[in-house]
Amino acid sequence: PKTMTTRFFPAYPWDKSSLKSMPVDLQQLQKLDAYALKVNVTNSVEELVKALLKQARTDLEKVRAIWIWICHHIEYDVVGYHNKSQLSSKPRDVLQMGKSICEGYAELFEHMCSLAGIQCKKLSGHAKGHGYKTGQTFTGDSDHAWNAVYLEGRWHLLDSTWGSGSVDDSFTKFTYRYNEFYFLTHPALFINNHFPDNSNWQLLKPTLTLKEFENNMLHNSNFYTLGLLAARPDTPIIRTVNGKASVSVDCRPGTLFMFKLKGTDEHGLMTLKRHGMELDIYPQKTGSHKLEIFAKPSKAEAADDVYKCVLEYVVECESVDKAMRFPKELHQPVGPSWFSERQGFLRPSHSQPVLHTNDGRCSLTFTLSKDISVLTSLHADGSSSLSEDMGRRHVLQIHRRNQIELKVHLPHAGNFVLKIYSRKKSDPGNYDYIFNYLIRCLNTEVKWPAFPQSYSKWLQDYEILEPLSGLLPANRNVQFKLKMHSVAKVLVQAENTYPLTQNKGCWEGTCNTSGCREVFVMVHENANHSFYSHVLKYEVETQ
Repeated sequence: PKTMTTRFFPAYPWDKSSLKSMPVDLQQLQKLDAYALKVNVTNSVEELVKALLKQARTDLEKVRAIWIWICHHIEYDVVGYHNKSQLSSKPRDVLQMGKSICEGYAELFEHMCSLAGIQCKKLSGHAKGHGYKTGQTFTGDSDHAWNAVYLEGRWHLLDSTWGSGSVDDSFTKFTYRYNEFYFLTHPALFINNHFPDNSNWQLLKPTLTLKEFENNMLHNSNFYTLGLLAARPDTPIIRTVNGKASVSVDCRPGTLFMFKLKGTDEHGLMTLKRHGMELDIYPQKTGSHKLEIFAKPSKAEAADDVYKCVLEYVVECESVDKAMRFPKELHQPVGPSWFSERQGFLRPSHSQPVLHTNDGRCSLTFTLSKDISVLTSLHADGSSSLSEDMGRRHVLQIHRRNQIELKVHLPHAGNFVLKIYSRKKSDPGNYDYIFNYLIRCLNTEVKWPAFPQSYSKWLQDYEILEPLSGLLPANRNVQFKLKMHSVAKVLVQAENTYPLTQNKGCWEGTCNTSGCREVFVMVHENANHSFYSHVLKYEVETQ
């Protein structure tokens, strides 16, 4: 065969332009693929190749026809795998049986190519395939086989075993699931999980050592087929520093992520970025934990666009940061992102996922790009958890044209989740959850009462200037100042009734709280009505 003075690919960096080592127009190959799939000749390898080549003109098409046929007609022999001595990987036997292990796939591929007049080699080496444990070392004999084919003046790599499907965790069942990724894979990507015994067959300059191969991060084919570009750290084992570990992924815009640390997403803060995601992990137990990262495109084209695992790390935790225990209610991702922007929340005043407040108060603003109604709720953790009604009443919405301000007054110190929901005003349906923030307050003196309760006649663009507290002091004169339009009269109903007077768009006045437990603000919408509507309700402190 032609000598190995073939042109090598630079190992790094992978230029990200193509997943393949030569241009392959998959659209153009569709007809050939469909033909090869249907070829049904199993009496001899010679006859099979003859049938497959009927529709193939170029060498690439010949290799493609052989590849498509093998990937869809030879299944992985899970029984034979456990009993290799009984197993023949001779091409004729593999074809007769319709199943084999990697050795048989690779020999059949090589034999069919040689019948088609194409140079092909069977390669063997170590693979990060089934049963691979993150960070493991490879010793002893090679455990996998694949092929190199010579096309258009250079060698290319493919793995028809992995192209055909996958085996379940217990290694008892094979499922056909075609994977385009392993056909003429770019060598800089193929090296990710294939290490040939002869390093020349990496087709890379410089070549990787076995140690580098072991320490390199395993990116499975989902990582590349979802258009992800890079991940940090690029080694699979991460040690926490002061109880924290961080991971980030770069990708093309519009990718959604999720993660699991020991099967749950409670112990982290993940933020979605325009071109990827950032994740801080705070394990709440020492020891080593499996961290999995999943991704999917946000514009789900196919119905099967589910989250697919793209990365796996092992997090070694030496100490726990107890302060970073998050409320159960916290939803990933945290903080605003391109996703909340797409839902109509623009220009957030706080772009970070965590808000720190010392006095227990904070205020967030957004520009709303759509005609939406907003619903918010505040959640605490553990015994202090707020009822749904109180959770709503610790956040006050203020609307000024297309701006919304959310004022938050915390009932006590601790970690809180502020959840933000919305729905189209034209749409009377339910509110959809959009995003959330984590709010942290360490000051144990903090104890803000809820905001006053508002009723349906309190319009979205009304504003309370004072009193903001829903709990009024007893036996006091309290100053009222409310911004309201389109009403004829405003009264404050305590033990007595106090009219407010209009002054530059505000209704102002004083009310005395003695002798009552509740205070209501009421409006006449029309001067001719004798009918009042309740708009706000305040409680009065007990003596």
